[in-house]
Amino acid sequence: MTDRPARLGTRRSPMATSQSQHVADAVTARTGTKVELELITSYGDVTQAQLTQLGGTGVFVNSLREQLASGGIDFAVHSLKDLPTAPAEGLTVVAVYERDDPRDALCARDGRTFADLPSGSVLGTGSPRRVAQLAALRPDLRFVPIRGNAGTRLGKVAQGEVDAVVLAYAGLARVGRLDDVTEVFEPERMLPAPGQGALAVECLTSRAEGDLAYLSAVDHAATRAEVTAERTVLAELEAGCAAPVGAYAEVLDGRLRLRAAVVAPDGTQAVRRERSVPIDGGAAGAASSLGRELAREMIGEGADRIVAEAAEDSTTSSED
Repeated sequence: MTDRPARLGTRRSPMATSQSQHVADAVTARTGTKVELELITSYGDVTQAQLTQLGGTGVFVNSLREQLASGGIDFAVHSLKDLPTAPAEGLTVVAVYERDDPRDALCARDGRTFADLPSGSVLGTGSPRRVAQLAALRPDLRFVPIRGNAGTRLGKVAQGEVDAVVLAYAGLARVGRLDDVTEVFEPERMLPAPGQGALAVECLTSRAEGDLAYLSAVDHAATRAEVTAERTVLAELEAGCAAPVGAYAEVLDGRLRLRAAVVAPDGTQAVRRERSVPIDGGAAGAASSLGRELAREMIGEGADRIVAEAAEDSTTSSED
């Protein structure tokens, strides 16, 4: 316990500050350490460019990492799906907070479900993953890229600019907009982004086992195993957070079940695989191995080619 409040760096968006405050409150409740938020603007928050034009990975986390390196903040909270899969030199994910609902949600005009949307309806989403999987289900819809926070995107539905948007259910819950949800997509229909619904707590490696070791109190072992498997698939496919890759792992009855899909942007090609392994004390190693083996099976079926072609041709952006 320290007299000075710990400085938690977060993006300024309502969703980011809400989830960061949730983690801050949990840290205080479990360790007695006071935490204050430091609001930081990332390049991904201010640019109007589509994420795929920026390289896709890291644009929402780099400013926070710069503050960590300079000592401007003590630790940062990221949406895990925005975090690059490659390790950052000198930084450690000291905790993975217990995951909220990882599913995607439809928010449509007039309370419509996905099946109820008339042919030709305009659906706004900044995610190539969502476009690909939704196009496979409804090739008769028109998908358009959309940027902005949840409130901005929902406003476009209310104003009639689009007929519907798809957002992360967990994010909508964090900003109190679940009343706008008209349907939730089960993983059997649309796999979420690797790490969706989970939060990463990151700090300097040199402090992770020192004065910030108390942050491990908010680590959730099952969630860490799940997202490790999912993100290993992404890493093995050499895909960024804007790639058309869905992955979802869950710990059930002593086993870690992993499902993954790579779908072409127009929905006409797909590689889908599933595997499970027993999970115990060696959860991290088992999760990594599971993700690696599943990804290699998918590569053998051409998943890497779909990812590469999508990267060359994509015109959509990222998720929030």
